[in-house]
Amino acid sequence: MPTTSKADLYRNLPSLDELLRSAGLAPLISREGQAAVTDAARAVLTRLREEIAAGRLNAAGVDLALSGLGGAIEREARQALSYSLRPVINATGVILHTNLGRAPLISSALDHIHQTASGYSNLEFDVETGERGKRDVHVDRLFRKLLSAEVDVDTGVPARAKASAISTIVVNNNAAAVLLALNTLAESGEVIVSRGELVEIGGSFRIPEVMSKSNAMLREVGTTNRTRLADYERAIDDKTRLLLRVHRSNFQITGFTQQPRVEELSALAHKRNIPLLEDLGSGALFDLRLVGVNDEPGVLDSLRSGVDVVTYSGDKLLGGPQAGMLSGRSDLIARMRANSLFRALRVDKLTYAALEATLLAYVKRDHDAIPVLRMMRLSRKEIGLRAEAIAMRIRSTKLAAEMTDGESVIGGGAAPSAVLPTRLLAVTCEGLTADELATRLRASDPPVIARVEEGRVLLDLRTVFPEQDEALAKALQLLVG
Repeated sequence: MPTTSKADLYRNLPSLDELLRSAGLAPLISREGQAAVTDAARAVLTRLREEIAAGRLNAAGVDLALSGLGGAIEREARQALSYSLRPVINATGVILHTNLGRAPLISSALDHIHQTASGYSNLEFDVETGERGKRDVHVDRLFRKLLSAEVDVDTGVPARAKASAISTIVVNNNAAAVLLALNTLAESGEVIVSRGELVEIGGSFRIPEVMSKSNAMLREVGTTNRTRLADYERAIDDKTRLLLRVHRSNFQITGFTQQPRVEELSALAHKRNIPLLEDLGSGALFDLRLVGVNDEPGVLDSLRSGVDVVTYSGDKLLGGPQAGMLSGRSDLIARMRANSLFRALRVDKLTYAALEATLLAYVKRDHDAIPVLRMMRLSRKEIGLRAEAIAMRIRSTKLAAEMTDGESVIGGGAAPSAVLPTRLLAVTCEGLTADELATRLRASDPPVIARVEEGRVLLDLRTVFPEQDEALAKALQLLVG
């Protein structure tokens, strides 16, 4: 029997125009539009030609593909017209999972975003005077309430955390906050920072490179593991504009180490009349010691210690939207607000709406309303009961589920050494490797993202919302039909 040539196989394919005129595509064109269906049909035909060129389709394969051409085009159009960004179930136990969007928003933030975005708002309008206003007033008033505690007089540091002395502005992320602060306070001058704090954050952004973009000059002091107060003092000269302290939010240096306390750096900075900037990275407004997380300073801790300006993120330990905050001395914050770079880095009304709702929960001390804080406060027992309920539903001859102790982590470059005790659901499936099982879970609707360790799929319900337990159980049940 003669072999069909590739040229003959190509000739069996319809042209794009012929395909679009076919009666079978008429309903799809009516529903999705001519342009979308044309793009989908072109993509499907291109794929068939590539399969033929690669030798993966023979005459029978082409005939089979042609019989299902209408369905393939409909699926292609549906995929092209659907959202790429979609919800997933985070069963990894990593609370601030950078790849999964970090902090989920409080429900009131979603309501406030809808109210603010679906019409007009007083974003930059003073309703009382009828004149133009400033967009940062909507959250600055709340930050003043939250950061208004008096400084501990035992530190000997001037009272810099009074509400009247503290202001806050918001930019699009913490890297932008650091950039704005450095450019405003140290352009063309030197910034003194310890070698042990020249960190790299996610996406290969490095403190020295951010500093270079700000037109400030880096002055390194000390060594990777040991930096003393005297190192800073010796480095100060007439070119010094700023002392910078960078919190090691995503790594630790242990062993033979030394670094000055924040209070010591603050005293030195104020003695020499030089501002002290601290990049906290995560920046908690909640006392993390209450959930067993130690050595992770909060924003108020830094201000109490005499830091002049603190930079921190909105979508990490704060539990709000992506944003970068600068809180500190009102005179320094006013200089940053006046910097033309601030306009390029400022945030929009949606971010302000989400941030305002999040901060109101802090003011009301409704910490359980904030998903990140609620997840951190969950006990091992609470998590275990939910996991056991799912395990009872999915056990079968093919699917095995057992409970085991484990650890959740904060993630997002926050509290790198902190772990939270949890109960894990360890799942195996007959005939599937752990990686294959995890792949099938990711193909669920919604996708389930899990951990794979020691040949098992591990599910940590600390980061699964209780209302998602049903969807998670169904996704596991569907694995075995």
